[in-house]
Amino acid sequence: MPDKYMLNFDSRVLPQEEDEYIVLGSGIAGLYTALAASGAGGSVTVLTKCSMMNTSTDKAQGGIAAALGDSDSPALHREDTIVAGAGLCDDEAVSALVNEGPKRVKELIGMGAIFDYDGHGLAMTREGAHSQRRILHASGDATGAEIQRVLTERVREKKIKVRESHFAVDLLVWNNTCYGVLAFDRDMDSLKVYRGKVVVLATGGLGRLFEFNTNPEIATGDGKAIAFRAGAEVMDMEFIQFHPTVLHLPGAPTFLISEAVRGEGAYLRNSEGLRFMPRYHDLLELAPRDIVVRAILEEMARTDSNKVYLDLTHLDPEIIRKRFPNITKTCSLYGLDIMVDPIPVAPAAHYMMGGVKTNLVGETSIKGLYACGEVACQGVHGANRLASNSLLDGLVFGGRIVEETRQFLKDYHPRHPKFACDWLLGPTKIDFGELRQKLEALMCANVGPIRNRGGLKESLAFFDYWSYLNRHTVNGVEQMEVKNMLQVGELVAEAALSRRESRGGHYRVDYPDTHRRWQKHIIFRR
Repeated sequence: MPDKYMLNFDSRVLPQEEDEYIVLGSGIAGLYTALAASGAGGSVTVLTKCSMMNTSTDKAQGGIAAALGDSDSPALHREDTIVAGAGLCDDEAVSALVNEGPKRVKELIGMGAIFDYDGHGLAMTREGAHSQRRILHASGDATGAEIQRVLTERVREKKIKVRESHFAVDLLVWNNTCYGVLAFDRDMDSLKVYRGKVVVLATGGLGRLFEFNTNPEIATGDGKAIAFRAGAEVMDMEFIQFHPTVLHLPGAPTFLISEAVRGEGAYLRNSEGLRFMPRYHDLLELAPRDIVVRAILEEMARTDSNKVYLDLTHLDPEIIRKRFPNITKTCSLYGLDIMVDPIPVAPAAHYMMGGVKTNLVGETSIKGLYACGEVACQGVHGANRLASNSLLDGLVFGGRIVEETRQFLKDYHPRHPKFACDWLLGPTKIDFGELRQKLEALMCANVGPIRNRGGLKESLAFFDYWSYLNRHTVNGVEQMEVKNMLQVGELVAEAALSRRESRGGHYRVDYPDTHRRWQKHIIFRR
C-alpha cells in the first residue's frame, strides 16, 4: 500500500532496541501502564514525542472522578456515565471503569499523589451531569499536574527507560501482528526501531486539529493516525467534546476554565448580562457539556457576540481563591479579577471520545497492539464523556492491559521480520505550516460543534485534494504531524457525514434529532 508508511526506510540498517513493552506516550495512561508493567516484572521503554512532562494530563484542571464518597456508589457513577454517553456507552466498559476506578485512585494516593482534603476527608466537587460530588482535585485546580508529578517521579525511581523527543512515525505490522515502532529521534535527527512483544498506544487526543482548542501542542492525533495506517480499526471518530468555557480575551491563550467552577456555583450569562441556562436544561450550568456548548453558541448568535460570561462574583472570594488558584492567577495576568469581573468564555475543542477500537482489556484489532487513554475507544464514553472520567479511563484500562498481557508474554516468542519502504516519492515543496493553518480553520468552520452536509462535503473535498501527499515522503516532525492531522481529520469528517442524526458531541443542523436506528457505532478500517 503506497500510504502505509510516511517515510522510506529499511529496518535492517537502523539501530534497534528491544523490550517486552513499548509504551507510546507519557501522560497518565502511558506512565501508569509502564509502572504496572514494570511492577509485574516486565521490561519497558516509554517513547514520548517531546518532554516527559509535556502532556494533556499535566494540563488537566478539574479532577478525577471516583465513587469514594459516603453517599456515592459505583452504581450511581455508572448511571451518570451512561446518561451522559447518550446511548452509545458500552455497559461492560463503564462497569469496569466505575468499579475498578476507586482502587486505582487509591493506588495513586499510595504512590504519593496529594489530593485536597476538607474537614470530612477527601474534598470532592461536582461537575456537569454528575449526580454526586465525586471529583477529587489537587492544589485546587491543578489535579493533572499533581498526577503527572507523582507518576513521573515513580517512573524515574523505577529506572524505567524513557526516550524523550522520540516521535512515533509508524507501527511495524506484518500479517496483522505488531512487532514494534519506527521512531524518529528528534535530538539525533535519525530513525530507530523499537521492537516489543506488546506495543501500547497512549498518545492522547487530536484537539490541535482545531484552531480553537484546549490541548497542548503535542495533541495532533498521531496515535490514531499510525494505528489506522497500520490497519487497526477506529471507532466513533465523529464524537468530539467541545469544552463550553474557555477563556476568550484578546491576547490571552485558549485557557480552560474548569467545569468545576460551575460545579461550585458559577453562572453563565450572555452579553446582555442575563443568566440563560435555565431556559435550556433542568441541570442549569451543570447540564451535559454538549447541551451547554450549544446553548452558549445559540446565545452568542442571538446577541451577536463572540463570547458569553462565567460569573463567580456572587461566590465567597476566599473559597474561590483557595479552590481555583491557577485560574485566578492566569486571569489576573490579563487584567481580570474574577472576584469582581465575569470571565469572558467561548467553546473550544477539548476531548476525543472516539479512537482506536479496543476490547475491554485494551486489545486492538492487530495482535500485539494495545491502546488506552484518549487515543483508545472501548465505548466507555459513548457519544459524550462524563466530566473527569478521562483520567480514570487511563488508569483503569492501562492496568487492564498489563493484567491481560502478563500471561500472554510468558509463552510468546515473536520472530523478527524485516520492514522496509522504498516506494515513496521525494518530499514536496509545499508550505506545511500554511497547510496546517488551513486545516485548523477548516475543522473549526465545518467540523466543529455544529455541522451540516455542505460543510462536511467541503471538508472531504479538501482532504481528497491533499491526498496526493501520501505518495511522498516528508522532512521532519512538523510535516509528519500535518500528515497525521490530515489523516485523522478526514476520518472525523467522514464519520460525521455518515452519521445522519445528532447525538452527544455530534450535532447536525440538517439532522437535529436523535434516532434509535442510529444507536450504533461507525467503525473504519483500511
